[in-house]
Amino acid sequence: MSAQAAKSNFPEPPTDPAPAAKGMATAVLAGGCFWGTEGVFEHVKGVKEVFTGYAGGSEKDAQYEIVSTGRTGHAESVKIVYDPSVVSYGQLLKIFFSVAHNPTELDHQGNDWGTQYRSAIFYSTPEQKMVAENYIKQLNDNKVFHAKVVTKVVPLDKFYMAEEYHQDFVKRNPTQGYVVFAELPKIRDLKAKYPSMWKEW
Repeated sequence: MSAQAAKSNFPEPPTDPAPAAKGMATAVLAGGCFWGTEGVFEHVKGVKEVFTGYAGGSEKDAQYEIVSTGRTGHAESVKIVYDPSVVSYGQLLKIFFSVAHNPTELDHQGNDWGTQYRSAIFYSTPEQKMVAENYIKQLNDNKVFHAKVVTKVVPLDKFYMAEEYHQDFVKRNPTQGYVVFAELPKIRDLKAKYPSMWKEW
């Protein structure tokens, strides 16, 4: 389920600090089932690769069957490898908040319930933390949504890759029932809202 904004014009994110070095950067985000989040960001210009995985828990239980119990501390997450000269971290967060999921739902997304479906930003630099916290404050202060943004901003300990069958799931399974119902609408929403940022698979 994508976000339902109270205002038609979604605000621009805070300006990113200049990257410390040229080259690719990474972002780790969690917002419900990782299939759809991955599918959305795979269509964003400047994004080179997206991987599904787990963050927030330990290596010993970074397995789908255990994570799906909701008792491991992990969140279904995506690791986004992107070119900051094409798309900024703030712009990725704008898509995350406005298209990829509903950041006002606590420990669930739609009918998917459990802490593994929580909304979280796992930052790896002080700059990412600053941009994320400032943007959430901006969204809440301006009452962009009908309810408060509950996304947690927490340090990234480690990202654990999900099983191979979870990678590129939407791309490989476009007619699967859950994909058709819950994930493809987010991708169509991205194309409609941000055509200048859209790229094909």
